[in-house]
Amino acid sequence: MASRHLARSIAMQSLFEWDFREKPADALASIVARNKQEFGPGLDEEYEFITRLVEGVIQHRERIDEIIAQAAPAWPIEQITGVDRAVLRLGLYELLFGNHDEVPPKVAINEAIE
Repeated sequence: MASRHLARSIAMQSLFEWDFREKPADALASIVARNKQEFGPGLDEEYEFITRLVEGVIQHRERIDEIIAQAAPAWPIEQITGVDRAVLRLGLYELLFGNHDEVPPKVAINEAIE
């Protein structure tokens, strides 16, 4: 599995766990650190990328959730399954707020679909 794909998986898992457990934002760092250690040994070069993704999603979460709500008015954000919510938030973060020189939009879309 490509290292960036695995890094996104770790970010998504961390966001899902944080959202599922309804933890405060400051608890996210320990969740990410544990998931990096458990699922990403030897992936040290991507740890910064994982952190940027997770922190970016949290920083822009309100705006991302507004976009999701506008695009799917029949599905209130709390009714979207946790995994789908995490994937949508991560994908939209990369599309709207991410560095497109680092991750082109078509890559972000493909990764969210995968």
